[in-house]
Amino acid sequence: MKVYLASKNAGKRAEFQALLEGTGIELLEFPGYRDVAEGETGYAENAALKARALREQLLSAGIEAAVLADDSGLEIDALDGRPGVITAYYGGEHLTWPERREYVLSELSRVDDAERGARFVCYLHFIDEEGEELSVNASVDGRIATRDRGEHGFSFDPIFIYPAAQRTFSELTATEKNAVSHRRRAVSELLHQLRKKQKHTA
Repeated sequence: MKVYLASKNAGKRAEFQALLEGTGIELLEFPGYRDVAEGETGYAENAALKARALREQLLSAGIEAAVLADDSGLEIDALDGRPGVITAYYGGEHLTWPERREYVLSELSRVDDAERGARFVCYLHFIDEEGEELSVNASVDGRIATRDRGEHGFSFDPIFIYPAAQRTFSELTATEKNAVSHRRRAVSELLHQLRKKQKHTA
């Protein structure tokens, strides 16, 4: 099955391609995809907004295909769940990712290690060729480091410690991260739901 991903984020595309390898899903990029303005009401709403926008853009281009969109975020307990749904532009849209991470670390400068709990969440919205929609979500718990650690990943990966490994997502290899991440868990649930649907329609 060919599926178009509603994202211009190269790091995110690479992760999804790795996660879907061997599943029978060929992940495609639509060069003409135009980002939509995301709201601040929730991940599920944003993922649906992006998926529906891409589907409309594909149909306008004469392409009828399945689409997939995600909305992910970092939630930090000591910050009352922030950055949350505004993770991608927390601290200001003009900030680079290193600056954005530094902004978060400065907010946590007086927070003890025991109180630096956090989680990455991922909401996926899938629309098949016929227009039927499906939503799933997943999360992974961790804690926030006191500085950037590691060379891999993107976004807040360098400051998100995965407890089982005692390393940040950026210190894990791509294979290690993709085995345990919030996106892995969400993709696994999506594939499970799609298999269930196929059995019911067979």
